Amino acid sequence: MNTALQPGFSFEFRYRVPEHKTVPYLYPESPEFQLMPRVFATGFMVGLFEWACIQAVNPHIDWPRQQTVGIGVNLTHVAATPAGLTITVRGRLDQVEGRKLTFHLEGDDGIDKISEGTHQRFIIDAEKFNAKVASKQAAWRQISADQER
Repeated sequence: MNTALQPGFSFEFRYRVPEHKTVPYLYPESPEFQLMPRVFATGFMVGLFEWACIQAVNPHIDWPRQQTVGIGVNLTHVAATPAGLTITVRGRLDQVEGRKLTFHLEGDDGIDKISEGTHQRFIIDAEKFNAKVASKQAAWRQISADQER
């Protein structure tokens, strides 16, 4: 990890909201979501904030051998954003505890503040992480095979 990743490190990330990031597209199989307003979906907003943090951190770690995964999210979503508006995410690294990074984040769409809160990410070794996921998937396949018998 690079020494730039210290409390106070800040960044900004911009994203223009396309139609396919509105609520009806979050879970297309959900009839309830299909009837909801075509505004930026909270689920996509969380992903956007994660992406902003990933983009900010990657130049300061041994990417792609090292990566970060989200381990905590505490964000509000207080204003609707229609497709076409650009969201600006402003982030600040508030705490570094070993490989755990805690960010303060705010987002606005040029008209309203849409979100504020915190997000935690953990720096991982991608090879080790992927091996654990593969092991878990193999265990699930074995459990499923046993249940079919």
